[in-house]
Amino acid sequence: MASPLLIAKNADRELALLPALANRHGLITGATGTGKSVTLQALAHRFSVAGVPVFMADVKGDLSGIAKAGGANPKVAERLKSLQTEVAFEACPVAFWDLYGKAGHPVRATISDMGPLLLGRMLGLNETQEGVLGLVFKIADDEGLLLLDLKDLRAMVQHVGDNAAQYKTGYGNVSTASIGAIQRGLLALENQGAAQFFGEPMLDIADLMQTRDAHPASRAVVNILAADKLMSSPKLYSTFLLWLLAELFEHLPEVGDVDKPKLVFFFDEAHLLFAEAPKALLEKVEQVVRLIRSKGVGVYFVTQNPLDVPESVLGQLGNRVQHALRAFTPKDQKAVKTAADTLRPNPKIKAEQVITELGVGEALISFLDEKGTPCIVERAFVVPPGSQLGPISDAERQQIIKSSDVFGHYEKAIDRESAYEKLKGRTEAKPAEAKQSSNPVSNPVSDVLFGRTGPRGGKQSQGVLEAMTKSAARSVGSELGRQVLRGLLGSILGGRRRR
Repeated sequence: MASPLLIAKNADRELALLPALANRHGLITGATGTGKSVTLQALAHRFSVAGVPVFMADVKGDLSGIAKAGGANPKVAERLKSLQTEVAFEACPVAFWDLYGKAGHPVRATISDMGPLLLGRMLGLNETQEGVLGLVFKIADDEGLLLLDLKDLRAMVQHVGDNAAQYKTGYGNVSTASIGAIQRGLLALENQGAAQFFGEPMLDIADLMQTRDAHPASRAVVNILAADKLMSSPKLYSTFLLWLLAELFEHLPEVGDVDKPKLVFFFDEAHLLFAEAPKALLEKVEQVVRLIRSKGVGVYFVTQNPLDVPESVLGQLGNRVQHALRAFTPKDQKAVKTAADTLRPNPKIKAEQVITELGVGEALISFLDEKGTPCIVERAFVVPPGSQLGPISDAERQQIIKSSDVFGHYEKAIDRESAYEKLKGRTEAKPAEAKQSSNPVSNPVSDVLFGRTGPRGGKQSQGVLEAMTKSAARSVGSELGRQVLRGLLGSILGGRRRR
């Protein structure tokens, strides 16, 4: 059984998170400047020491210090002295990631794997436009056309729009307006720098779940996504994290109850995930959060107040850390009351009043006990992590990136033949076919094997080889259509190429 993780302390007791219940998810809330980032780093550090890999986004650019041992911060020393406790000052093994490929290893996903549901949200499409996008994906899947990057999707959308009449009977109406809206959305997405995110090699989730040998015991890798620039494209940020969560859900095996999680996933700025999300997407997110704990994954949402998280999701977050909230407006007062009501009451504490009085680094905390029941809320100070508070230098970051086990694998993009090249080949082949059909030469053997063309270019007979080829193509096409199965959030299931 893994040892409890010391997270906070007050004059009466130590408050520890039980690793066996860490996959029951959690919530870290509080106003700006109240200590959420330090709490996040403290949790990540202690999970790493316990051998639990972590993934978290660094939205302010100050979490990279977890890669360097602490001990030089006088405020940390003062806090530890006041709490009458000690921590081991040490660094955690870290892997840096970046959708733009500058502050970490490049992170990529293919268009096909992202799926129409998440991509539609990223593009800001309405219900009708999402339906057309889903149709485009279905046609690509049925015809065996790989959608790997943005140029593939643009070419496929144009192809479906140009041949809308051909697909109408088998797939339904394709409106010109919806095709135009999708293309405009793709252009806007490309202007945000998303072209670097879509493509290959795609991120392998196994690379997020590594441990490194250290003294006196192995430490799990803390994966940090550079998100300070990514935050300027909030839909890209939130949809990427949601896709990654879907990848973990769809491709990790069921493990049931375990001594400690296989991975802990911190979803910072969680309000971006739920803001303006359609009901259908929220229902699927709720389902993923509810079911992913059986895969050994703990999800911790980090945001300003509990109102940012829908009740259906909030009810599944068993481990709570509530930092200070301000009550300057009626909306703020409602948020304070909601936060207090979501914590298990302590007769010694008036939670609604205390939430507005908490100092920096102080929080109301309620973790799950051995039976999975929330403990009564306690007021306590978060114990600082043993790593450095504040960022490391760019040179130190680059040294860590280049010494990583995955360095060199993701750095160079791969552009193999996919929908764009195949559709372009079809377009270029049409003039040559038209020229050949306008001046036919009859050959008895060729006519038997390949068929005969009539005087107006119409097919008069089908050759043996052509019939065999079409039959084989239909078989392959239908087989491809059967193989492309999508999960709850649209990610491809099974048959994926791994490194």
